[in-house]
Amino acid sequence: MNKVIVIAGPTASGKTELGIEVAKQVNGEVVNFDSLLFYKELNIGTAKPDQNELSAVPHHLVSTHSIARPINAADYSELCHPIISEIHARARIPILVGGSGFYLQAVMYGMFESVTSPASVLEKSESWYQQKGIQPFRDVLKENDPKSYERYHENDHYRIRRAVEHFWTTGQTISSAREKQMQERQLPEGWNLFFTYLDIPKSLHLPIIEKRTEKMFQQGLIQEVKELLDAGFTGREKPMQSIGYKEVVSYLKDEFPDLESCKERISINTRQLAKSQRTWFKKMQKNEYNPLEERDKFIKDCKQFVLD
Repeated sequence: MNKVIVIAGPTASGKTELGIEVAKQVNGEVVNFDSLLFYKELNIGTAKPDQNELSAVPHHLVSTHSIARPINAADYSELCHPIISEIHARARIPILVGGSGFYLQAVMYGMFESVTSPASVLEKSESWYQQKGIQPFRDVLKENDPKSYERYHENDHYRIRRAVEHFWTTGQTISSAREKQMQERQLPEGWNLFFTYLDIPKSLHLPIIEKRTEKMFQQGLIQEVKELLDAGFTGREKPMQSIGYKEVVSYLKDEFPDLESCKERISINTRQLAKSQRTWFKKMQKNEYNPLEERDKFIKDCKQFVLD
């Protein structure tokens, strides 16, 4: 059996540092599954590992793509599987590190196969969206598919709309259809998986998020966004709609009264993202650790998994 370690968790939970440390200890290589670290133009706002961290152990799927051509979970799965096989061929351990559960699920179990909605449903969806925005779609999910309502971040307009379109088309919730498919899925043949999950109590996580937000501005987040806009990007690219970038774009358009309001909004949105990530991973079988208190135990358990 080929061993695979997953280190998952919400944003700002210490995954990067511990992923590197585990890789050092078990002869491993880090395979990123954070959906924003793929992009070479996004550095400060994604808390991307610095050059010292990247050179400490081999990293894969970091700064490999441009925001001009975003990739999705299906693309990621196609890229990731050959990398994992190559790492195994080198008699090393692939360590998947990140917080984008949808991308991880695509690698572990394949893509969810949803129904194709008829033109009438798609036209209704587009009309609603253009006239009313995303909120009516969220209201439909809240009433009819609360699992999907909790699952999707309020800014994930595509998946929110897709869930509603599925409901309109089939009369069934997309969450129940997904759960049925998940029950029938299996890990890739030959995988021996150690799924770990890092999380920090919410009361302690909040100041960490606020500190990281402040650090991003000190490192030059505003300048990074200015340079992207000067390079011809519009801010409407999907990766630039992510937390940190979209708020700074709005700040540069004078849509915030002051810089502190922009920082506060980033912290709030980051907390909401962490909540949605916790909801996503809640359903998955995993070994949970508080990295503030169980760092040594976490590393020890990863090493023991490789030795067993």
